[in-house]
Amino acid sequence: MKKLFIPILILMLIPVILSAQSPEVIKAGNILDKVSEIIQSYQSIRADFTFSMENTQADVTDTHEGTILIAGEKYKASVMNVDSYFDGTTLWTHLKEVDEVNISNPDPMDETTLSPSSIFNIHKQGFRYIFSGEDILDGEEVNIVDMFPEDRDKPYSRIKVYVNKANNHITKISQIGKDGTNYIIDITNMETDVPVESGMFTFDPDKHPEVDIIDMR
Repeated sequence: MKKLFIPILILMLIPVILSAQSPEVIKAGNILDKVSEIIQSYQSIRADFTFSMENTQADVTDTHEGTILIAGEKYKASVMNVDSYFDGTTLWTHLKEVDEVNISNPDPMDETTLSPSSIFNIHKQGFRYIFSGEDILDGEEVNIVDMFPEDRDKPYSRIKVYVNKANNHITKISQIGKDGTNYIIDITNMETDVPVESGMFTFDPDKHPEVDIIDMR
């Protein structure tokens, strides 16, 4: 999670057979496609969120607050005392507790380093999905979609996506781990089409002369 959403954001084996003709599958696909369409219509997004690591076996939950700014493939995220900057090619990971910055060029095919914007299209490859019902979160009606990885070696059984029925924004994502550890992202506030500058997505060493820079490219 120290690269976010990872980042992913902050963002999944249950052996199921989901028919492509199932109404629940069709509805889930329509919901996820609408989320992707809406999100990609924005020039930029700024969101506040909470990231929780939940160990169901030990009955322990660790929660952290974070923020993220997204513009296309670029993003700047802050969570767990780590700032991540991505300009579309290069990723700077600022580990504030140890005054260290790691520089890398993430592999776009590596799902552990997907940019947050890629998460909104993740359902289009490698997942089965199904509409699993409706609920009320923070007074808002939401649709719930369960996504199951086709690769059964993944460390999680599914991802639950909660989508606000009124605006088609994702409000919550839960990754259900096979080992009893779940990762949960709750979007607490979202602003769209906020002003951005390219410098927001790169790490400026002149502003942080105290840090050690490790170039891993």
